[in-house]
Amino acid sequence: MTATQSNLAGLSRFIFRAPSWYTSVAFALLLAAVAGVGAFERPETSVAWRGVLFVGRDAWEGVFFIGIPTVVAGLGTAWVDRLVGGKLTPNRSSLLALVCEVVIVAFLAVGGLLAYLTPLGQRFVFDVLVVALASVFAIRLLVIMAVSRSSLPVAAVPASIQTLTAAVLLFVYSGTLRVLEVGGPLLDTFLMPYLSRPQEAPPELSAISPDHFLVLGLTCALYAGAVWTFLYVVDRPWRNTLGVSVLDFLQGFIGHVAEGTRELEDFFEQLGEEAVVPVTVLSLRTPDGEEKARWVLPMIHPGPMGEIGGGNLPVRIAAATDGVAFPPHATAGHDFNLVTEREVDTVVEAADRAYDRLTYSSEATESVRTTAGEASILGQGFDDDALLVSTFAPGFADDVEYAVGLSTAAEARTEGLDDVLLVDAHNSNNGLDGPDLGHVTPGSTRSFDMMQAARRVGERLAVAPRGDLSAGVAWERTDWVPEEGIGPLGVRAMVTEVDGAAGADDDGDTDAGTAAGDDATGDDDPNAGPQTTAYVLVDGNNMEPGLRGHLVDAVADAVDADEAEVMTTDTHIVNTVEADNQVGAAVDRDALTDVVVDVAERAAADAEPVESGMATEHAEVTVFGNDRTESLASHANAAVSMGGALAAAVILASLAISVLLFFVTGA
Repeated sequence: MTATQSNLAGLSRFIFRAPSWYTSVAFALLLAAVAGVGAFERPETSVAWRGVLFVGRDAWEGVFFIGIPTVVAGLGTAWVDRLVGGKLTPNRSSLLALVCEVVIVAFLAVGGLLAYLTPLGQRFVFDVLVVALASVFAIRLLVIMAVSRSSLPVAAVPASIQTLTAAVLLFVYSGTLRVLEVGGPLLDTFLMPYLSRPQEAPPELSAISPDHFLVLGLTCALYAGAVWTFLYVVDRPWRNTLGVSVLDFLQGFIGHVAEGTRELEDFFEQLGEEAVVPVTVLSLRTPDGEEKARWVLPMIHPGPMGEIGGGNLPVRIAAATDGVAFPPHATAGHDFNLVTEREVDTVVEAADRAYDRLTYSSEATESVRTTAGEASILGQGFDDDALLVSTFAPGFADDVEYAVGLSTAAEARTEGLDDVLLVDAHNSNNGLDGPDLGHVTPGSTRSFDMMQAARRVGERLAVAPRGDLSAGVAWERTDWVPEEGIGPLGVRAMVTEVDGAAGADDDGDTDAGTAAGDDATGDDDPNAGPQTTAYVLVDGNNMEPGLRGHLVDAVADAVDADEAEVMTTDTHIVNTVEADNQVGAAVDRDALTDVVVDVAERAAADAEPVESGMATEHAEVTVFGNDRTESLASHANAAVSMGGALAAAVILASLAISVLLFFVTGA
């Protein structure tokens, strides 16, 4: 993830799940009652018992004139919007109405304060109310056009409900119809009692004149034009460069984080490109055929966030596995995010095809670790195949680009290895600091470090003697939740033991992070027992600085491992609300260490003779595509930064014209 992409992901902190519609309605009525007491308070409240009576009446009038339009809009907007082809839900509709009520109350509070402190009078308060109702219409129009993707004339129908309801109530209870001197036998006899009821309303409403309704209509038309202009200006760069609308992105983004919908996948599907990705499977089973562990590594990125696309890929892979599943992070960045969760099915099918054609062997090599520059790779051969785990710890790194991963795996195979399962351990990063967040890109020094280290591992594993393989596995779901940086797969460990193979000492490379138990002299110890290697996988997205080394040392000491490595799945289910939610940021380090050590010890105790097999298949999937993620993030960040200034300019211009309308009409 680059800094630009992290800024985009960080916007999710401003989105929250909409409360239930009845919660929003109840709060709206309570707020309206409180506002009514403040707006319609009468002097008779000096008498205690009458004060209670009039406070109750004031609260009721607040509910009637402020709360009823909110309730009608909250309950009716979603129905009307869906009737005209929109997608607004009742929860969103009620929340939108509540927010607009807050806007009205805020406008009235400011208007009332100014009227009290100046000679402006009660009429000014209703001038402010006109602007508030028009502003509410504009807010609702903007949201409905963004969420439902309706045209302006269509969206104006549900958007006008709250403003129109309030205007009708004010028209009837202010007696405006009598002021207009409209009448006749039918109107006076049958309709006037219902269309003009000033005697039932607070006396303050008498300050409303027909001019207020004229200005309200003109102001709503003005604000509708301002909303359309704002959306057009913000949307134009997206359509010109990406061929999609920013409203589609906004609708999907809010829908996913606030309601858990899949609308964001529809947007990503418009951006996607076809790609062919390798899917490698390593399976370990007992001689009687029972699978103990299955490593599944598709070269895609488990993003972009939450359960959108491949964000929940590790869980999906685990659900399709007989043994204990190990779905570590592959060498791929955000450009290789799956556009929809449906694409995960294609990946799982490819993994199943690879699994079905496995051939098993009981032989494996001891694990070796080589380094080159900042890169460190732990490798172990399984028959003629190899498992490689790459890390830049204690340095900081994030995703390894797809092309770098392919080249690195190819380097490891040059000396005769067949299939290579190359894992990006993704286990040391300093959060969202820095311009590139440690991306390993083609042509970078780190990319050549990886390839050189992989070639050295491949050379050694290709000629290393094979011995009998034993392995044990264990896992713990843990009590931590995604908000704390730990996904539902918890902590998993596999401990291998290779007996009967001559030791394969490092060729002089510096063993950065080498576990306790290595022979310091580099000489083989003929009396030594089987070589032990511990692999730990945490269902999270990268690790806090220093945590990986601490866990490696703790695991190596606990199970007397010659080599150990700790990895993360890079699951993005932990990144629904926060872009930076690494393992160790929220959970206590000692508590995590205790869990990891316990799981590793149980895996070591589970060790028994096993057979292993590895195979690779290819899957054709739709991913974001080259540079699409960066382009999307850049456009979204630009829309946020420029959109705020543009919105402020549009609002100020609209308010200025509104004031001019009041002077022209004499309202």
